[in-house]
Amino acid sequence: MAATSKERLILLLLVLGGTAISGVSPYDRLTWWLEVAPILVAIAILVPTADSYRLTPLLYWLMAVHALLMMVGGHYTYANVPLGFWVQDLFDLARNNYDRLGHFLQGFVPAMIAREVLLRSSPLGRGKWLFFLVSCVTLAISACYEFIEWWVALIIGGHADEFLATQGDIWDTQWDMFLALSGAISAQLLLARVQDRQLERL
Repeated sequence: MAATSKERLILLLLVLGGTAISGVSPYDRLTWWLEVAPILVAIAILVPTADSYRLTPLLYWLMAVHALLMMVGGHYTYANVPLGFWVQDLFDLARNNYDRLGHFLQGFVPAMIAREVLLRSSPLGRGKWLFFLVSCVTLAISACYEFIEWWVALIIGGHADEFLATQGDIWDTQWDMFLALSGAISAQLLLARVQDRQLERL
């Protein structure tokens, strides 16, 4: 099953509109640019290839939801998202954990992208090796993102605090990668069959 042109257009307009709205008076303009940059890169790749390499509806919807989360994080900065403060108060947590959700999705969504691309473009079939390699690819993506955060911190110094959103947690990098791996495993366990059914109809 492939996403229809209308469905893809609606999702594209929602993401573009949401990104524009998130850019209105953000908490920190540099952080907003850093957070929405992956959205803009994804759009620049997906739009020209929409007809030649059409993805399953599942992927388009997952990417749109992930983009929405990133827009919100970009507007408020991840450490200051109101929803995160609400959850923090509700469960008496030590920090705003909205960024934790972001890193979980950073594993959840790329895992399904990697799975679909590997199934369609490599000799790999469904099974344990696919599960393992998708998890490895996702963890590698998460590690690369941590490198980007490190390089940004080196380049702009203290101005990177809002982008890093460590909130004083010395284990923030390890938590980020662990949550990405957890997201990758969860996505495959929960959505592999849905994705397989949609792939059969492509």
